Amino acid sequence: MNTTTKEAPQRLKTSAMIASIAGEGQRTRAAPFGHALVSLAEQRPELVGLTADLAKYTDLHVFAQAFPERFYQMGMAEQLLMGAAAGMAKEGALPFVTTYAVFATRRAYDFMHQAIAEDGLDVKIACALPGLTTGYGPSHQAAEDLALMRAMPGMTVIDPCDALEIEQAVPAIAAHKGPVYMRLLRGQVPLVLDEYGYRFQLGKAALLRDGRDVLIVSSGILTMRALEVADALRADRVDVGVLHVPTIKPLDVETIAREARREGRLVVVAENHSVIGGLGEAVASALLEQGIAPRFRRIALPDAFLDAGALPTLHDRYGISVAAMRASIKRWLD
Repeated sequence: MNTTTKEAPQRLKTSAMIASIAGEGQRTRAAPFGHALVSLAEQRPELVGLTADLAKYTDLHVFAQAFPERFYQMGMAEQLLMGAAAGMAKEGALPFVTTYAVFATRRAYDFMHQAIAEDGLDVKIACALPGLTTGYGPSHQAAEDLALMRAMPGMTVIDPCDALEIEQAVPAIAAHKGPVYMRLLRGQVPLVLDEYGYRFQLGKAALLRDGRDVLIVSSGILTMRALEVADALRADRVDVGVLHVPTIKPLDVETIAREARREGRLVVVAENHSVIGGLGEAVASALLEQGIAPRFRRIALPDAFLDAGALPTLHDRYGISVAAMRASIKRWLD
């Protein structure tokens, strides 16, 4: 009697639930934020680093090892973290603050609003686990952080794509006067933008590739995905352009309007954020005010509390994986 043995399905490790977004074989760079901060601190003696018990998980431990006398561990007290950073900024320091995006935007929002933003203080807030970059459920998934921070007067909002952009954004936001909220990718961060000769400019969008059929307007890790989708759709004879928008606020309306005004293209805004209040709504309102009305669709997370689970599964489920994005765009074109 012949018997066959079925292979057990591959089990995803716990690490698949954490913020590891690099694909298999993808080039990465370790802790780009921490290393960029160290390089900047060597030139800026007023720079200090603060965190709420999350140095290791926001790559601030790299800075702490290099400049222990300029590192402040505030414990699990995010409101105190923001208040202390505000006080240091008033005394002439340049605080870089790190925590998880959910803890900054939901737990310490009022402290950022009243102690930092209202006085226009020079505090830079870099937050890990943005959008759907963790599988640990709604308590850790910051699906609405951009909407909250866009609504805060005077707050500049940044959503970097990869390791190169984080390295370039750190000195740029330090040179900017006023508060900044930057989404943070940590650990082994993918490296993609170097292939496009990219250079981060605060407040500027960048056309990474042109295309006659579709324009994807994207930010953060979905720019990385958009570039992969463009390659995949080439096999279907669909020509896709990618416009990367790393600065969510202030929005580069001029560049977005110029590209969206071109006739015959489907415009798709893709973001790792709730469909409510993020890049998609910002672009839609900007185009409406400019009198521009292209065929328009959005790829975004639903207005819902998201599930817990492995990131690849969740990205498929909520439509932000390469395969899901490709399928959506093909359906809209048909």
